[in-house]
Amino acid sequence: MKKINLLVLFISINFMAFAQSPTELKVAATVEKLRLAMVSGERAGLEELASTDLSYGHSSGKIEDKAAFVESIASGKSDFVTIDFKDQTIKVTGKTAIVRHQLHAKTNDGGKPGEVHLGILLVLQKEGKTWKLLGRQAFKLP
Repeated sequence: MKKINLLVLFISINFMAFAQSPTELKVAATVEKLRLAMVSGERAGLEELASTDLSYGHSSGKIEDKAAFVESIASGKSDFVTIDFKDQTIKVTGKTAIVRHQLHAKTNDGGKPGEVHLGILLVLQKEGKTWKLLGRQAFKLP
């Protein structure tokens, strides 16, 4: 019986360590919508999720505003076939959320298959009742 109680306690502690607040869950849902919109290339979804003041930084140092970010993905110039996020963390402070994760993707930019493995920092800002992508910076993983 003592072993079962210890097992239940261990599971409960681990579950609580990974539990997210309702706000963090909303941010995570927004990030997931962004991932799906980037894979589908759906212009309306990308425009809805990006803030008017978006600053989208690539690992190459290239910076795009909202219009350039949406056009690049919606036009297929930057074509994500798959995107997987790993080791995601979310920290919310007021109306700002910081999301960090690793991005592992298969691409088909200009008809040329490839893969990318990047570290990502996202900054989301609450605008009204929704979370919008305000900033993104990618960096190459070692």
